[in-house]
Amino acid sequence: MTATQSPVVFLHQVERRYQQGDAALEILNGADLAVWSGQMVALLAPSGAGKSTLLHIAGLLEHQDAGEVFIDDVPTSTLNDAERTRIRRNEVGFVYQAHHLLTEFTAVENVMLPQMIQGLPRKEASERAVQLLSYLGLKERLQHRPAELSGGEQQRVAIARAVANAPRILLADEPTGNLDPRTSEHVFRALTQLVRASKLAAIIATHNLDIAARMDRRVTIRDGRIVELE
Repeated sequence: MTATQSPVVFLHQVERRYQQGDAALEILNGADLAVWSGQMVALLAPSGAGKSTLLHIAGLLEHQDAGEVFIDDVPTSTLNDAERTRIRRNEVGFVYQAHHLLTEFTAVENVMLPQMIQGLPRKEASERAVQLLSYLGLKERLQHRPAELSGGEQQRVAIARAVANAPRILLADEPTGNLDPRTSEHVFRALTQLVRASKLAAIIATHNLDIAARMDRRVTIRDGRIVELE
């Protein structure tokens, strides 16, 4: 990272509140967060603090009430829904605690689908899917459906699917939350390899302190603001 390099994603003075009856529940209040290419940021915060809200706003799934989200220096708050969707499809990959794989399709087909939706020919989509899954240690599982895969294998397919269209940003919400410690370690290593190899800017919400300690930075949400942790 050079001094002149801009962050891939930059949340500036972001505010988000939800109405609860007559009262407003303030989740984010002047939140600032910048993440650069190739950088992994752990988001550590208790449930209800706004981790998912922050990820949804960073990934343009949700609108903030105030402030700005810059993706590659482009301000997004005034973009229409079609433009936001285009950026989200091209620039952002999502990984959730639940894998959300399509059960009737094989591992390789699940990774091919987002590429084909983007217009990539079937042959090229298949080649990239095989390459990604093999890179993640699933070469022998390409033709297996999700029900035939272990929890860790399912999550690695979900990671491959998230990066299939070569996004700049990876947002992960408790990606190892449902996994045992050994499997969590395997999935985290796979995630790290991909972030480093693809120079992704990654924000990963997690409760796992051991995993968080191995990322480049750790942040939390305190009183609606992003606070850097040691």
